[in-house]
Amino acid sequence: MENFRKESDLLGELNVPIGAYYGVQTQRAIDNFKISGQLLSSYPEFIKGLAFVKKAAAKTNYELGLLDEDLYFKIAETCDEILLGKLHEQFPVDMIQGGAGTSINMNANEVIANRVLEKLEKNKGEYEFCSPNDHVNLSQSTNDAYPTAIKMGLLQMNATLVQKLESIVLAFREKGKQFQDVIKMGRTQLQDAVPMTMGQEFEAFAATLEEDISKLNNNANLFVEVNMGATAIGTGINAPVGYAKLCAKNLAEITGYPIVSAPDLVEATPDTGSYVIYSSAMKRLAVKLSKICNDLRLLSSGPRAGLSEINLPPMQPGSSIMPGKVNPVIPEVVNQVCFKVIGNDLTVTFAAEAGQLQLNVMEPVLSHAIMENIHFLCNALDTLRDKCVVGITANKEVCLNMVKHSIGIVTALNPYIGYKQSTKIAKEALETGKSVYNLVLEQGLLSQEKLDEILDPLNMLRPHNK
Repeated sequence: MENFRKESDLLGELNVPIGAYYGVQTQRAIDNFKISGQLLSSYPEFIKGLAFVKKAAAKTNYELGLLDEDLYFKIAETCDEILLGKLHEQFPVDMIQGGAGTSINMNANEVIANRVLEKLEKNKGEYEFCSPNDHVNLSQSTNDAYPTAIKMGLLQMNATLVQKLESIVLAFREKGKQFQDVIKMGRTQLQDAVPMTMGQEFEAFAATLEEDISKLNNNANLFVEVNMGATAIGTGINAPVGYAKLCAKNLAEITGYPIVSAPDLVEATPDTGSYVIYSSAMKRLAVKLSKICNDLRLLSSGPRAGLSEINLPPMQPGSSIMPGKVNPVIPEVVNQVCFKVIGNDLTVTFAAEAGQLQLNVMEPVLSHAIMENIHFLCNALDTLRDKCVVGITANKEVCLNMVKHSIGIVTALNPYIGYKQSTKIAKEALETGKSVYNLVLEQGLLSQEKLDEILDPLNMLRPHNK
């Protein structure tokens, strides 16, 4: 048993690996919660969020005279180490757990305390010199420290997600410029509509995704309101007078985010509304992204028996039986990510609804669902951009040929020969296989010069006077 040390809590003694910076409560969580396989260490921004909170709390306690200078500086120094990426392997707790986040909060408290003990040249577990509860968790509860750490993590993760989103918007916009002279048919309900350019189509992809940058940022701004100082249920028991606002001020200085103390800590402690609305913004992004991937798959369908208006970069063989088949695997995988994001949003909704009285104990699965969604979306956006969008090419002649032979161009004749006559021409074209162009000339409805002007694809791309 020389590879273990004994630590105790209210349930008794437990063996903890002798080299571990975490302690008994973390060890119990490791033993009890083998659920998702996704550990706290998988989400470095969350760990940094915990370090931000613990550093701000220590600074506040020091300034209010509750923590001596040496312990404060060593706790702050340890938090800085964690912010630099050190000790992250010491956070092995499953993201999904019971206890409303207590295991994650205590994981941070224990790691920081044992690292401070090491700095004090004491043995791990000698908590009389630096206690996870009495010193690192001073003036706090899991119920304020944990959700605040989640929010600090999400603010960091949102910045990364927005950066990925901006990058793919730029890629679609570049394709819009590249394809601005490619004339093609627009379609509604999978039927020919009216002409457009492929540039307009790709610029629309960029525009619809660009809208979600501000949505994500605006919704993430709700995370700057925190309930530090609420302690257990919002009444502030065991926290000194003035702690809540001072801690928020210190957290703002440490993180660089405009953190403020919630005006009603009792309300803020069980409230999960900010998570719900942020998750809804990711769901909106996922819905749009999936629709774009659907379009890319349709536009590249073929290569001989489909639309074949664009070519996606070939990424891998598409069949174990059909030689030469190449599938749109990148849009397909992004579609599936979007489905996952939409499903996780429902998890967030149920978890938020499950709050009872003065606390929501379902925050572990709620925070995991949101963080997993951000992680998935970041990877999906990079994958779609790098392995698909930047390599898309247009089949210009295929697109132009479809325009010339489409019944849809008859719509342009409405202002000149009327809807009823246009309908008659369209019907006859469908029945006989003749072109709209030839039927109009045969029936003497317009001169060839006027017809050429009207049906010039470039004249059908924008509003113009009759």
